[in-house]
Amino acid sequence: MAEFKHVTVLLNEAIDNLAVQPTGTYVDATLGGGGHSQLLASKLTTGKLWSFDQDITAIEYNQTHLASELAAGKIEFIQNNFRNLQSALAEVGVTGIDGIVYDLGVSSPQFDDGQRGFSYNYDAPLDMRMNQSQELNARTVVNDWSFNDLMRILSRYGEEKFAKSIARAIERERAVKPIETTFELVDVIKSAIPMGARRTGGHPAKKSFQAIRIAVNDELGAVEESLQQALDLLNVNGRISVITFHSLEDRLVKTMFKEKTSLPELPNGLPVIPDEMQPDFKSITRKPILASEEELAENHRAHSAKLRVIQRMR
Repeated sequence: MAEFKHVTVLLNEAIDNLAVQPTGTYVDATLGGGGHSQLLASKLTTGKLWSFDQDITAIEYNQTHLASELAAGKIEFIQNNFRNLQSALAEVGVTGIDGIVYDLGVSSPQFDDGQRGFSYNYDAPLDMRMNQSQELNARTVVNDWSFNDLMRILSRYGEEKFAKSIARAIERERAVKPIETTFELVDVIKSAIPMGARRTGGHPAKKSFQAIRIAVNDELGAVEESLQQALDLLNVNGRISVITFHSLEDRLVKTMFKEKTSLPELPNGLPVIPDEMQPDFKSITRKPILASEEELAENHRAHSAKLRVIQRMR
């Protein structure tokens, strides 16, 4: 098993904003390296934390890392995609929660394990599966998906302005032989981007790798489904903390939270808004919380992190 080296981003901010009740029922939707779970569990007395991760590597690591919290009965692990939040919790008798934290995207250990195929910095088989038991992987997306589907995901999920030329280059290369490894894919992507554009904006394959990873794991679909279930599960005064790492995730969370906290269309001239027309939720963060200067200096991954928090009022 690969060693887990993971620095949790916005750790205190995400958990402090949950306003944890020591006897409450909580969920960590993204166990990963266990940072949020460990801090949240430390605030519980008779309360319980259910920590989700679809990656068996994260579960196995935290069996040791969080051994004392497990032994104390404060935490239980659920190996499942967080898009199955409601049904997985129902199986253990949980139908309402007092708070949930999401730390979205790929965890550092998944990037750092070169053989998982998430990173353009390691040569590895094209994989990118967060759940290693699922069938769809990056090799299938790159070699079997149509030109139009490739162009769509590169543009939509990678916001890649050279999506069309990259999709064409992939199509040409795979007609000769399958694209098998991350470095082979990097070379194809580089060949499709003009030399001048490759000199700025970070690694030329960054946006394409993000797009393919999101497609392989249906990340945005899973986030939307899971967040809707979390909102439905939330008890009165319960809160949701969500940390995002790219604009697509943040836009989705921002839009869903805005829909839940906005007043309905009201008749003109209504002097007072009746209680039954007030939104069921309120935003705790008017603007997203960003990492401090100190955290930015210590953890490069924190630069793109944004935290948004919502609370059920009724």
